[in-house]
Amino acid sequence: MQFEKSHAAFQKAKRLIPGGVNSPARAFGAVGGQPLFIARGEGAYLYDIDGNCFIDYVASWGPMILGHAHPEVVAAVESAVRRGTSFGAPTEAETELAELIVEAFPSIERVRLVNSGTEAAMSAIRLARAYTGRDLIVKFAGNYHGHVDSLLVAAGSSATTLGVPSSPGVTAGTAKDTLVLEYNDVVGLEEAFAQWGSQIAAVIVEPVAGNMGVVKAQADFRQALRELTSQHGALLIFDEVITGFRVCYGGAQTLFGIQPDLTILGKILGGGLPIGAYGGRADIMDQMLPSGKVFQAGTLSGNPLATAAGIATLKVLRQTNPYPYLEQLSTRLAVGLEQAAKEAEIPVCIGWFGSMMTLFFTSEPVVDWPSARRCNTQQYAQYFWGMLRRGVYLPCSQFEALFISAAHTPDHIDTTITAAKQVMKELKQR
Repeated sequence: MQFEKSHAAFQKAKRLIPGGVNSPARAFGAVGGQPLFIARGEGAYLYDIDGNCFIDYVASWGPMILGHAHPEVVAAVESAVRRGTSFGAPTEAETELAELIVEAFPSIERVRLVNSGTEAAMSAIRLARAYTGRDLIVKFAGNYHGHVDSLLVAAGSSATTLGVPSSPGVTAGTAKDTLVLEYNDVVGLEEAFAQWGSQIAAVIVEPVAGNMGVVKAQADFRQALRELTSQHGALLIFDEVITGFRVCYGGAQTLFGIQPDLTILGKILGGGLPIGAYGGRADIMDQMLPSGKVFQAGTLSGNPLATAAGIATLKVLRQTNPYPYLEQLSTRLAVGLEQAAKEAEIPVCIGWFGSMMTLFFTSEPVVDWPSARRCNTQQYAQYFWGMLRRGVYLPCSQFEALFISAAHTPDHIDTTITAAKQVMKELKQR
């Protein structure tokens, strides 16, 4: 494969955009080399500006569960754009999308639409602090909730110390209001509540982590989250930006049988257009202006194009129920990738939940950020490029999830497994 046009496009972009990209996840920094510039997507495929075709497992980092340019979504957006792109006033489409969300998630009685998962997380945290009258937020290492200042925080010197900034520009004063704990660590969570329980406003958590690779919250950890927050008067916030409508129509919380107090949504909710949402119990959500006093606003919140794409996507998901099919494809891929690695005697561990998956280059189970961090990232980078040259587009980081869409077929999966076997053999010979 040749990538000359992408390389030239990247050089031009770097002269105009910091690092040449508008989100660092796109920069190929974790695998080396230069990113591809995409011309179009269709179904399960991406086409770059050099004319190369790839089976796509990035799915725009999760939203494209129906595949690219799904005809019903395209028709809905085309119809909406003819009526106008933004009004700064309420539309019936906002209510319709809100109704679909409330019907899908038993824990959500009211919902507010925003423009991104980051904005939803920021707003949910402000709401939790206002509702409880407390300052501290608990988050978990390896969980990502957008680039909110108070969540770009690293752990202090022990499990129960206040956080420190993990990005320049985040102040120490902001970081000190966040506790960073280890994911799936029940004892650490109990210790944090024993020390800080009366000051904790909320715990925010990915029920299935997707940004340290796919790591599921274990049953005892999920139970502790719900029990400890309830006992201490803190709110439990589920970040289902990735898992919402991805692992199940009602999200991971439906599969786990847990009702959080607040839920953050995004990605699939907008059918590929920018959107986010946060929702939960009516008594909490009614604290937001204009019902209450907590401020949050946005000119493009509930944008007509995003709501049209989201409504169309959710209706297709509700009508077709692709989840059993996605599970079948995921099982086929997981078994095939594991077998490919076994034949080449390459140690791997597969993190897998529903239609999201990570092939970890490590021999040990990955249950938290420390165990994920021990993966062989150099080997993953070699694997990534080997697969790309065989027409398979994977996440450009060991610590991201790949996604299967309803547009994928068993033939796509088998082609991917064949490519993986070839690449694994090459890795063994290095």
